[in-house]
Parts: sequence; C-alpha cells; structure tokens
Amino acid sequence: MQKIRLGTSDLTVSKICLGTMTFGEQNTEGEAHSQLDYALERGINFVDAAEMYPVMPRAETQGLTERYIGTWLKKSGNRDKVVLATKVAGPSRGFGWIRNGRTDFDADNLRAAVDSSLQRLQTDYIDLYQLHWPSRNAPIFGQLSFNPEKERPHVEIDATLEALDALVKAGKIRHIGVSNETPWGVSEFIKLAETKGFPRIASIQNAYNLVNRSYESGLDETCYRENVGLLAYSPLAFGQLTAKYLDDPKAHGRLTIFPPNWSPRYLRPSVMNATRRYAELARSNGMTPAKLALAWCYSRWFVASTIIGATTLDQLQENIDALSIQLPDNVVDAINAIHLEITNPAQ
Repeated sequence: MQKIRLGTSDLTVSKICLGTMTFGEQNTEGEAHSQLDYALERGINFVDAAEMYPVMPRAETQGLTERYIGTWLKKSGNRDKVVLATKVAGPSRGFGWIRNGRTDFDADNLRAAVDSSLQRLQTDYIDLYQLHWPSRNAPIFGQLSFNPEKERPHVEIDATLEALDALVKAGKIRHIGVSNETPWGVSEFIKLAETKGFPRIASIQNAYNLVNRSYESGLDETCYRENVGLLAYSPLAFGQLTAKYLDDPKAHGRLTIFPPNWSPRYLRPSVMNATRRYAELARSNGMTPAKLALAWCYSRWFVASTIIGATTLDQLQENIDALSIQLPDNVVDAINAIHLEITNPAQ
C-alpha cells in the first residue's frame, strides 16, 4: 500500500482511506470493527469519520460512527498506527440535534465539537480535523452554480482559522482540512493562514468520480499550486457506478433504502446513462464496473487518497484490490470520450 505525505503536513497517509459513514446505520459495531481490522491488515492507515455520521443523519444515531471507531481503538490498541480524521458539521443543513442546531465554525462551537468527538473516539487528539462544508453560501451538494440570492450570515474564515489555531495549540488537533470547498474557498484559507500565521489546510475532501469530475475545473490547479491534497469521496457515486441499480433497480443500498431527496444528483437520468456506458466499458475490458471506477480515481495524479466505503468485507476487498489495476490508454481514452458526451451529470 503506497503512502504519501498529505499536503504540507507531516501526516503520511495510505492512498486508500477507509470511509466510515455506514458505521451505526448499515453496519453494526462488530462489522465496523471487522472492517477496521481488515483495512489495517491491507496497509490502510487512514480512517475518515464525521460528527454527523452515520448517514442517514438522525438524532437517534448521531455520533455512533465515532463511537464505534473509539471502541475499536481502545480494544485494539492501534491508535498510533492510524491517521484519524473527522469532520465538524457546518450550518444550514437542519441538524438541530447536533449542539442544539448551533453547527457553525465559531470558537465556542468548534471547541464543543472537538471535545465531543475526542470523547466518542476515545483519544486525546485528532490527526486531521476538517470543516464538513462551508459556513458561507457556496455551490455544493449538487448545486450547479453560485447563487448570490442565497447569501446568509456566516462565520468569517479568519475567525474560524483563529479558533482552529487555538485547538492546534491546545494539542487537541494536529492538522486541519476543508471539505466540499471551492477554488475561492481554498485560496482564501491559504491566504489568511499565510498572512495571519494561522494553521494551513493540508487537504480538501470533495466528491470525485466518473460522473462528477468538477474538481478538474479549477480546483486541480489551485490545490496543486498550493500543495493541498485531495481526499476524493464518493468514488462510486453512492454505489451507482457499481451498476447494481442498473442490474436491479431494487438492489439494496443507499439509493434504495434512503429517501430520494437525500442524494438526488445520483438519481438523474443522465447519471444512469453515463453509468450504463461506463459499465459496458468495464465489462468489455474484463473488469467489474466498481473496479473501473475505483481504478480511475486511484490513478489520477491529483488524488492524494481515495475514501472508500463498504457494507461487507467482500465489497471492501474488491475496493482495495482495484488499486492494483493499471488502466490501459485505450480505456482512459474511452472514459474521456464518454465524459465529453455526458459531462459531470452528478455535479
């Protein structure tokens, strides 16, 4: 398992990161522990969570993902073998059960969020602490363009960085990152860190997959020049790119067990059309659709680590095994040809 240095930090992380948002909803505590054990055996040292997990977000289950990781860390004694990442929820998503709805990035909120995550994770420090989505109005989660009419009060980036700086100095977090960010946001975080002496973001966690390559429209250059590592999430587009929903529209998975309004971008007809094309390409070249989609992410020069998620150990094994696949030039050319015809349908 190849490992890389993440951005300008001193964190050395595996090229595959274990995503855990199924822990507590689609996976039991025992299953979660088995996944963590297997990932570590395969050389994965990077685990990503969030205070709002598991998904589907509910008051009854919030925090279970971090709790399951915490019980595994305590039982296994593997804290020093793992780069542990988690995320703090931002505002305006309707999660009133998290800190009574005060999910923003001011000093009091961030301190409370970190302390709660540390308690659930049963650790003294978090290696990478990420802002799950911007405090400000920004085009994210399937919003195709910036809409100034959606402007709202928000915590300014410099105030957030000052609060995170205090948490770094207190030893509660080691490095910081952003998620679901834009080129402007990344640039502003870097500028303010450099001019005011605040911690520098090491990473950006954004969606990247065959049906959403919007990262390549500006963020790729921004993050390359500023040395910010991409943690690519949803490489299988909520399971759509496995083609299981094409093969069986009632297949068990997030797109059938969760309400359609949770992930509408992955249910667009254009996504289905693109998925069909990529699945045909994979199968005609002796690969499963999932392995083609993952091999694509693993092979991109700008992806520091790809966050994979699974509900079974068989799925986890297939996802990790895809790392060994080298896509032939003709397959890459075919992928790009499909992309030109059906461009970013899940953006």
